[in-house]
Amino acid sequence: MYYELATMTLPFGTAGQAATNVQAYAAEPQAQGELLGCWFTDIGTLNQMIVLRGFADLTSLQAERERTQQSANPFGCGDVFQSLEQHSYKGFPWMKPVRPSAESGVQGPVYEIRTYGIKVGGVQPTIDLWQQYVPPREALSPCVVAMVALDGPLRFTNIWSYPTLDARSKARADAVAQGIWPPKGGPAFLTTAMSSTIAMPTAVSPLK
Repeated sequence: MYYELATMTLPFGTAGQAATNVQAYAAEPQAQGELLGCWFTDIGTLNQMIVLRGFADLTSLQAERERTQQSANPFGCGDVFQSLEQHSYKGFPWMKPVRPSAESGVQGPVYEIRTYGIKVGGVQPTIDLWQQYVPPREALSPCVVAMVALDGPLRFTNIWSYPTLDARSKARADAVAQGIWPPKGGPAFLTTAMSSTIAMPTAVSPLK
């Protein structure tokens, strides 16, 4: 499964309309892929809308990227956003494809989007370690997706869902206390380039 994370920086008071426009843009007849998540940042870099779209193959992802780049009104928000970034990813091969909450049962409304830089040679060891350690970690909170970037610096992004911020803190503390997270030996394959954003679903987000 392939994914795109698009991030738009928005002026104050425009998030609601921007989300509606994103939903309409993803539903256009010529659109490819599927809208999976549409969040607005709450902790981290503020005034940003983060859009997750899924694609069955790399060809459709690239075609949709080209459509967006050539559009005079990308995401229906060309006259709204102050900046737009798009990044392509491939899901860890052992993970199930991301599905909307109505199908998967995965619920927020607190979503943490974490990105880690990966050292050269560290991609496959990271994928293998996560395959071993994510199942017990998911007993505490769902991992929505883990995916390796196909462009830009070598890195991977993972998204987790929680019912509350307190639940997030407890799950993370319990995972460390139980010795099931982080994956043993995993940090050795990562750089110090790490970031974390807490975002909440907009009204149009299929991941609620």
